[in-house]
Amino acid sequence: MKRAGVTAEQLTRAAAELADEVGFENVTLATLARRFGVKEASLYSHVRNARDLKTRVALLALAELADLVADAVAGRAGKDALVALACVYRDYAREHPGRYAAAQLRLDPETAAASAGARHAQMTRAILRGYDLPEPDQTHAVRLLGSVFHGYATLEMGGGFSHSAPDTEETWSRTLDALDALLRHWPAP
Repeated sequence: MKRAGVTAEQLTRAAAELADEVGFENVTLATLARRFGVKEASLYSHVRNARDLKTRVALLALAELADLVADAVAGRAGKDALVALACVYRDYAREHPGRYAAAQLRLDPETAAASAGARHAQMTRAILRGYDLPEPDQTHAVRLLGSVFHGYATLEMGGGFSHSAPDTEETWSRTLDALDALLRHWPAP
């Protein structure tokens, strides 16, 4: 590609693809410049620095994931919505490991507030309304679900479950059953 055709959006998408190929932590401006056949310095007219590029990839991943979740949970409630939400996170992590890692990037408060991250929390809270959890239990449940989904996906992708039976699909299904039961019978403080 010639320099004239490079845009910040193209760089972000290419960096996201690169993250899926080589890992988010290995995305550099130098590697991206080689991919576009330009000098690294030419990228600075589109991104401020490596942190800016990584933030852009994180924002892209958060937006993609939020759109997928919104589509998956639309018209669902209760356990069906919970399972749809959970499976989108797990599938996205498996299909786009670099982007998924990018979605975990710590953003400054202003950027985080303007990102699709807020949509994730809103959708999770919408699902939890079906379980009739009051505050602060709803916030505890949002954190629990995020921890379980992220932890399971991370351990599974890292091979943590590959050395023993039963199959990870069976464990995933049982985990979601257990989460549903917990949410329906949330313990009193």
